[in-house]
Amino acid sequence: MFTELGHFALILAFLVAIVQATVPLIGAAKRWPGWMAIAEPAANAQFLLTSFAFVALTYAFVTSDFSVELVVLNSHSLKPMLYKVSGVWGNHEGSMLLWVLILTLFGACASWFGGNLPPTLRARVLAVQSAISVAFFAFILFTSNPFLRLMAPPLDGQDLNPLLQDPGLAFHPPFLYLGYVGLSMTFSFAVAALIEGRVDAAWGRWVRPWTLAAWLFLTIGIALGSWWAYYELGWGGFWFWDPVENASFMPWLISAALLHSAIVVEKREALKSWTILLAIMAFGFSLIGTFIVRSGVITSVHAFANDPERGVFILAILAVFMGGALTLYAARASVMEAKGVFSVVSRESALVINNVLLAVSCFVVFIGTIWPLVAELGMGRKLSVGAPFFNMAFTPFMVILALLLPLGSIMPWKRAQIARSFKPLVPALVLSLAIMGLAYAMQSGRSLFGPIGMFLGTWLVFGAGVDLWQRAGRKDKLSRLRRLPRADWGKAVAHAGLGIVFLGISGLMAWEQEDIRIVQIGEEFEIAGFTLTLNQVQEVEGPNYLSTKGWVTIRKQDRVISVVHPEKRIYPIAQMPTTEAGINNGFLRDVYVVLGDEQQGGGYAVRSYYKPLANWIWGGSILMGFGGLLSLTDRRHRVAAGARKVKPAGVPAE
Repeated sequence: MFTELGHFALILAFLVAIVQATVPLIGAAKRWPGWMAIAEPAANAQFLLTSFAFVALTYAFVTSDFSVELVVLNSHSLKPMLYKVSGVWGNHEGSMLLWVLILTLFGACASWFGGNLPPTLRARVLAVQSAISVAFFAFILFTSNPFLRLMAPPLDGQDLNPLLQDPGLAFHPPFLYLGYVGLSMTFSFAVAALIEGRVDAAWGRWVRPWTLAAWLFLTIGIALGSWWAYYELGWGGFWFWDPVENASFMPWLISAALLHSAIVVEKREALKSWTILLAIMAFGFSLIGTFIVRSGVITSVHAFANDPERGVFILAILAVFMGGALTLYAARASVMEAKGVFSVVSRESALVINNVLLAVSCFVVFIGTIWPLVAELGMGRKLSVGAPFFNMAFTPFMVILALLLPLGSIMPWKRAQIARSFKPLVPALVLSLAIMGLAYAMQSGRSLFGPIGMFLGTWLVFGAGVDLWQRAGRKDKLSRLRRLPRADWGKAVAHAGLGIVFLGISGLMAWEQEDIRIVQIGEEFEIAGFTLTLNQVQEVEGPNYLSTKGWVTIRKQDRVISVVHPEKRIYPIAQMPTTEAGINNGFLRDVYVVLGDEQQGGGYAVRSYYKPLANWIWGGSILMGFGGLLSLTDRRHRVAAGARKVKPAGVPAE
């Protein structure tokens, strides 16, 4: 019964979404306050109804209700409770319900926190947001219904994919979806502004918090996914340029560009047309990512579904919303005339270069991701685009971005002098060059990849510190630093976090060491100055799996540092093996051990890695997210955002 109520709530939410997508839009066009006011309670009702549907599906998973087809296909009575709950979105239908829940949550947030918006703009934003909801409600109800019942329920389920039975499933998809779907709000603001015929500084300030929130959640979601792949898959890598990884990375790049571009609109009323286009394209890339994951057109270990019908439906959603928004964009070009004037050397120009680099980087990733599909459809050839292409094509743009970012951050608005702006950065440049030289001297080879990465990372970190120090003025710096707006601190922390990510990636890729061998029980071997001993291997039974578990002691200079437990698990229900790496985490390095199969002549295949600065990748990502959070809590995002007060119309005397 509870399942049927959840299904009914989803249908009601669909009907409410249709009302919200039409009535407030008509009311805004006609200036009818009553019709516009429908948007807010409708947004709240949508969210509450969708929440109820999501709770109903979660209840079915938690109670192992095997009369629900989705529960049978993705759960089992022996599965730990964490994976029963997270298994709700560990499949196509449930993850789409989570998607729509977050979509309605953002619509409700716009109604809760949009009191400073002009009534017509608020009504239009909520109507456009609801139009997106209508499309995805229809997608769920007509092609991906999570509440389908079985006439003859089985005694137990088929279990969740063992690769997904990890705490990462509980956190990675929700954060990623908050970022993906959060970009729908920037799209709604862009389309509403085009309909309204007004893009100004106030609009730039209104759209920034939503962009910042989406970018923040995407940053955390991508970092969690990278960390999950690192420790779970047993490959020891943090990024594989998989199509689904790229599907989340492309919106992140565009939203980063949008975030910086919106600042120019707010501060200088320039780049209006470009910013609107970025707001449209950011959500467009989210939809492209959804199409890649759920259509089956591109093979990926992350893909949820392989269903052409669903793919066509998502492609239709993409065509309608992107086509409609871009057509409106072309028709409203005249209302986006820039007012702010700036010289070639200025912060505005630096932000333009920033935007171009990020947008071109996104385009490169898009081409590399979609090219195998184009080649197969157009030329009948099966091609694979791997890491070498992405590394060669993508890296140069990131190098240029890292070189220019500290200088661009410190430049004044409107007009600047390169020499004057660069002068405070000289100590940071000297320190960065010194660290690059030290890294080059200390490495065993003569590769420049690691030292250059060290230079770029430290240049970004020191540059962020100099920027913050300059903003404190000349007198009483420490006191003024404490009083700086949180957005200034957030920018510096995020840029420093990016620098630390650069350090982690370059250190790991340049100086990683690998050892593969057959190891007997009790045998010692060395990697990068560490002595590893395989003490024992035992068969261990887990809650719903069988494990071959190893005990490996890690020593350095006869001192025991850690005992790690690499495992090979087999899940009897799904009949699928997984690898659990044994990792000794350290501030400057990881020692990473993977246990392989038992050999006929005795012993076990063991892969071990020395991974320098690996944790700096995720530490830097956390700092970037924290910087975004600091900026998001700046009080200037909570005040009136420069909204123009509408003067009451005069009433003629009778």
